[in-house]
Amino acid sequence: MKEMIAKILKKALKELDIKLREEEIEKFIEIPKSYELGDYSFPCFFLSEKLKQEPKEIALNLRKAIGTPPSYFEDVQTSGAYVNFFINKKMFAKNLIQEILRKKEDFGKIGFGKGKTIVVEFSSPNIAKPFGVGHLRSTIIGNSIANICEFEGFNVKRIDYLGDWGTQFGRLILGYSKFGDQAKLEKTPIKHLYEVYIKANKKEYEEESRKYFQQLESKEEKIFTLWKAFRELSLKEFKKIYKLFGIKFDVYEGEAEQTRKASDVIKKLKQKGILKKSRGALIVNLKKYGLGIVLIQKSDGTTLYATRDLAAAIKRYNRYKFKKMIYEVGQEQKLYFKQLFKILELMGYEWAKNCIHVEHGLYLGKNKKKFSTRKGDIVFFENIFKKTLSLAKREIKERFPKIPEKELEKRAIKISLAAIFYGDLKNKRTNNIVFDIKRFVSFEGNTGPYLLYSYARASSISKKINPENKKFRFNIDKLEPQEIELVKKLSQFPEVVLSAYIGLNPATIANYSYQLSQIFNEFYHACPVIGSKEEVFRIALVEAFRQVLKNSLALLGIKTIEEM
Repeated sequence: MKEMIAKILKKALKELDIKLREEEIEKFIEIPKSYELGDYSFPCFFLSEKLKQEPKEIALNLRKAIGTPPSYFEDVQTSGAYVNFFINKKMFAKNLIQEILRKKEDFGKIGFGKGKTIVVEFSSPNIAKPFGVGHLRSTIIGNSIANICEFEGFNVKRIDYLGDWGTQFGRLILGYSKFGDQAKLEKTPIKHLYEVYIKANKKEYEEESRKYFQQLESKEEKIFTLWKAFRELSLKEFKKIYKLFGIKFDVYEGEAEQTRKASDVIKKLKQKGILKKSRGALIVNLKKYGLGIVLIQKSDGTTLYATRDLAAAIKRYNRYKFKKMIYEVGQEQKLYFKQLFKILELMGYEWAKNCIHVEHGLYLGKNKKKFSTRKGDIVFFENIFKKTLSLAKREIKERFPKIPEKELEKRAIKISLAAIFYGDLKNKRTNNIVFDIKRFVSFEGNTGPYLLYSYARASSISKKINPENKKFRFNIDKLEPQEIELVKKLSQFPEVVLSAYIGLNPATIANYSYQLSQIFNEFYHACPVIGSKEEVFRIALVEAFRQVLKNSLALLGIKTIEEM
């Protein structure tokens, strides 16, 4: 609807010698607080300086330039400095609902990304370590951003960039050589590898660990074979988690793959004259840009994270010719990514400006302090999920004591994932958030289970419907305020998705999902569906709600359920 209003205003503004693009006009269109002021308003304050007129006078002139509005509008009025648009609500509701029911999972798509590629790197757990809470945010947020980009028509390449190289792997291999047990490795590979890593993570082993990593970099057969086995075992475990999440990656790659191209990166940096020697090491000095110094190669000849990331970025552009490359990584890496993108720019790669660091804040404990990862004190996803699942089962059994065990498990898994995903995504991604599982799993309030409950409630109506009424041939005799509110909220979905894409912020969609569910539940209590005079229309409205909420939750990575 905003697009339609923007077109009307663009034409009228042109008559006042004001040339604005429809996208610019849309930014100023508001939704009034009171019904008496219309459904949409356009404030004229910002035009006052240009036209040298009072905003009230501009509003009157603009209304005159609009003339007779299209049939979609009952009226267009002025109120002070505002031009207010009153929608023909019956026509609007009927056309919108029919559009939603016709387009189904495609409702809300604009498709402006067609023919363009976006690379999204997210999750990126560390090999030989259990999947921890530190990588959970990147996985959840990155997946949602990839979904949003794909929804808008982009060809999205999802990359899981594994932390599989570096001096820590010298420490891991040393730890396994001293404390490893083949039987434990086969039974619980990740747990055992993490145990030996913790034992080897002592100052007395530092020098020996570095030697092991040097052997790994030079591909010493025994060491490299061991590392490869650790990598494969870890990836197998990670894929189990991704399958549970319903997340698929196009590419699993790691830092190790980039070591072959590290020498090319160093050669290019030398050619550009931006690589300097410092105490036997190779560095790029970015102090004049306020970005400090970046270490490219250690004095012992081993590569670093930055070297490998530069090689990976170049390889990805050569392969995909991406429109954007998004790195969904914690905000503690903010400076590092500024350095990385600046080096790529200095190397002469114009596409460096299309590389984006999408940062997120930290998970905090209930004490609002950071989770500690020192000395093995880390929060693992496995433990989080077990606790969430247990709470979800308890909530379900309170409502359905006789539910079969198989169905209980099935529902509890979806509810648990919705709780975890939504508990994260409803927050602005740059904020730190308190990880409170009990609050996340609540069936009431602003939670994932509440959204699933709202969808299931709508589904319960759908099951009672006469199949003949599902043909959705309806006219509207009268619209109640709750129906008008629900229709208006449904109509906002396309612009909500667009806003989430522009800001790369899934919270926009998460918060919309909650508001939509609240409005639906108000409608549910105020407007009986089955047996009412407006039954066929209200059935169609319920179906439209189900579809839009389902589309919205799918972008968050949340699957709906028909019954709670």
